[in-house]
Amino acid sequence: MSDAVDRILGQWASVRPGLDVSAMAVVGRVSRASRLLERGVKAYFEEHGLEAWEFDVLATLLRADRTLCMSDLAGAAMVSSAALTNRIDRLVAKGLVTRATAEDNRRLVLVTLTDEGRRLATGLLDGHVANEQRLLDGLTPAERDQLAALLRKLLSSLGDTGL
Repeated sequence: MSDAVDRILGQWASVRPGLDVSAMAVVGRVSRASRLLERGVKAYFEEHGLEAWEFDVLATLLRADRTLCMSDLAGAAMVSSAALTNRIDRLVAKGLVTRATAEDNRRLVLVTLTDEGRRLATGLLDGHVANEQRLLDGLTPAERDQLAALLRKLLSSLGDTGL
């Protein structure tokens, strides 16, 4: 079994024999896998009239099970504050979240799921999980666990502490 990265590595071996491309083999595959997985996730949400980032914000609020301030939401959703402001504006316009300033600190912006946002996120969650499982059908459960552990180790080494 070979993939597109094998072809690229073969080309490098032909042009630059002796060049250690083992890191390229990993980075290339992680990058390609990321794009293909994102495409599969995006397609699921498009079927339901939603963008993947919209579900990400809604799901972040759903799993927090409480109102979040913008900075906590940005950290949990892994986006910049500027990007989140735009996203929240769009979700407010759709009636999926509300935004308000904290009574005791006017600089603190609080975001809450509306009933419609909660219903939508909850309704899509099982299908989203099933779609992700389908995207990983090429791996056994043990291989998924092994890959998850290796990716966790890689992310940690790259400074992704999950905070």
